[in-house]
Amino acid sequence: MDEESGNLLSDSEECQRQPAGWKIMPFILGNETFERLASYGLIANFMVYLQREYHMDQVKAATIINAWYGVTNFTPLIGAFISDVFIGKFQTIIFGSFTSLLGMMIMTATALVPQLRPPPCPIEQQQNNRCIAATNTQLSFLILSMLCLAIGTGGVKPCSVPFSIDQFDQSTSEGQRGVIRFFNWYYTTQTIILLISQTLVVYVQNDISWALGFGIPTVLMLGAIVLFIVGSPFYVCVNPKGSTFSSIIRVFIAAYRKRRLTLPTDGDEVISRNPPLNTHLLSHKLPFTDEFRFLNKAAITSENEVDVDGNLINPQKVCSIQQIEDVKRLIRIIPIGVTSIIGFLASNQQQTFAVSQAQKMDRHIMSINYEIPAGSISVISLITIGIWLPFYDTVLLPPLRRLMKHEDGITVLQKVGIGNIFAALTMMVSGLVEQKRRDLAILNGTSNGVAPMSVMWLATQLVLMGFSQVHCIVGLTEFYNEEFPDHMRSIGNSMLYLTTSLASYISSLIVTIVRDCNDNWLTENVNTSKLDYFYYLIAGLITLNFFCYLFCACRYQYKNM
Repeated sequence: MDEESGNLLSDSEECQRQPAGWKIMPFILGNETFERLASYGLIANFMVYLQREYHMDQVKAATIINAWYGVTNFTPLIGAFISDVFIGKFQTIIFGSFTSLLGMMIMTATALVPQLRPPPCPIEQQQNNRCIAATNTQLSFLILSMLCLAIGTGGVKPCSVPFSIDQFDQSTSEGQRGVIRFFNWYYTTQTIILLISQTLVVYVQNDISWALGFGIPTVLMLGAIVLFIVGSPFYVCVNPKGSTFSSIIRVFIAAYRKRRLTLPTDGDEVISRNPPLNTHLLSHKLPFTDEFRFLNKAAITSENEVDVDGNLINPQKVCSIQQIEDVKRLIRIIPIGVTSIIGFLASNQQQTFAVSQAQKMDRHIMSINYEIPAGSISVISLITIGIWLPFYDTVLLPPLRRLMKHEDGITVLQKVGIGNIFAALTMMVSGLVEQKRRDLAILNGTSNGVAPMSVMWLATQLVLMGFSQVHCIVGLTEFYNEEFPDHMRSIGNSMLYLTTSLASYISSLIVTIVRDCNDNWLTENVNTSKLDYFYYLIAGLITLNFFCYLFCACRYQYKNM
C-alpha cells in the first residue's frame, strides 16, 4: 500500500518472517478443520430446523436458505477486497472467525431458549397447517445469527487458502511440493468434515437436541480460534498491496479519455511508450496481446502528459501494459463465470427440496430400526466425490493423459462442461423419482404423510449431483486460480463463491416466479406439489445454458497460451 495507508500495515509488518512451511500446518489445518466442521454442522440440517422449529413451509424455508447462501457466497468477494487493500489476510481471518462465533452463539441461543422460537406444534396441527408462526422478534434473532455467519464466512473463506500458501517458500522445490501436499490435505479433510457434519452432527440435532447439535459446532469454532491464535507467532503475514479495482477502473478511464488518439500499428511502439511496470505486484508477466485493442490506448503517452525532460507529469493518467493485460484477462474470464452460474442451480435444489422429499419417504435402513435423518441424505454425494477423486487420479488420469495429450487429462473448462451435463441429468432423474414418489403417496391416501418408498430412491440423483459438483467446483477452482492475474488470486479464490451466490439468488427468483405463476407446482406440502415439473424446468434451463457455455469455452484462450 501507499504511505497514506502505512498505519494499516503496522500489525501485519510485525509478523513478517521466514516461511515455516509444514511446521505450522497443524495450527492452520486444525483451525480450518474445526471452522469447517462448525459451519457445515450448522447448515447441513438447517432446512429441517426451519420447518420443524419455525413451522415454515418448504417454499419459504427454501427461499430463506437460498437467500442466505447467496449472501454467504457473496461476502467472500468483499472480504478479499478488504484483505488485499486494508488489513491483510491474517486480520481478516481473525475478524471473520470471531464474527462467525457470534453468529453460532446466537443460533445456539435460538435452539436453547424457548422464547426465541415459536411454541411446539403437535402433528395434528402440522398436518392441518395450524402451527403458530414465528414472531418478528424471533425471526430477527434468527436472521441476525445468519447475517453474522455470512459476514464471518466473508472473512475466512477467501483468505484461508492464500494465507496457508503464504507459509511456504514457493521459490524452492520443497515449498512447491509443500503447496501441492497442502491442497491434498485440505480437500481430504474437507470431505471428511462434510461426512461428519452430515451424519453425526445431524444425528445429534434430530434425535437428541437442537441446542446440543448447534452447541457442539459453536464450541469447535471457539477451539478453532484459539488454535489459530496460538500459532500466530510463527506465521508469515503478507502486507496488503493496494486496490486492484482502482487499477482496473483507471484502465477504462484512460482508454476512454484517449479514445480519439491513433493507436500505433506496431505493438512494440506501444510497449516502448509504456510507463514502468510495478513488478512488486506480480510474479508472472502477462504477454502483450492485440485483442481488445481499444484498451491499448490507455498506455499511450500524449504530448501534454510529459514535461520538457520527457518525464510523466501525472503517472496515474497513463497505464502500464501489464495493467491493460490484467483487464483483458478479466474480460476473457467473465463469460466463463457467467455461463457457469446456472449449472449450480441443481445443487441448490438438492440442498432444499430434496430434503423435503426425504422427509416424506421411508428413511429406515433395511431391517434396522433406525431412521436416516433427512438432512443426512446428501452424504451420498460426498461419498461419490470421495470415491471418484482418487479413482480419477490413480486409474483414469494416466490413460487420459496419453489419449488427450494433456497433463491434467482434460482441461479445466472441459471439467466444468462435464459438470454441467451431470447437473442437467441430476434434475431429470430428480423429476422422474419425484413423480413416482408423489404418485405412491397419493395412491396410498397419504397426501400429508410418508410415501411407501425407500429414501434410497434419491441415491441416483445424489450420485449424479456428486459428479456434477466434483467437476464444476474443482474445475472452476483451478480455472480461477490459474487464469486470474497473479496479484489478483485472492479475488480469484472468491469468484467461486460469487458464482454460487448468484446461483442461489437466481434459484430464489425462479422459485418466486414459479410460485406466482403456477401455485400448484410448489405448495406448502411436497405431496400436493408438482415438484417434478419444477425439476424439469431447471433441467431445461441448465441444458440451454450449457450451449451458451460451450460457445464461450470454445472461444476462450488460456493465459499460458
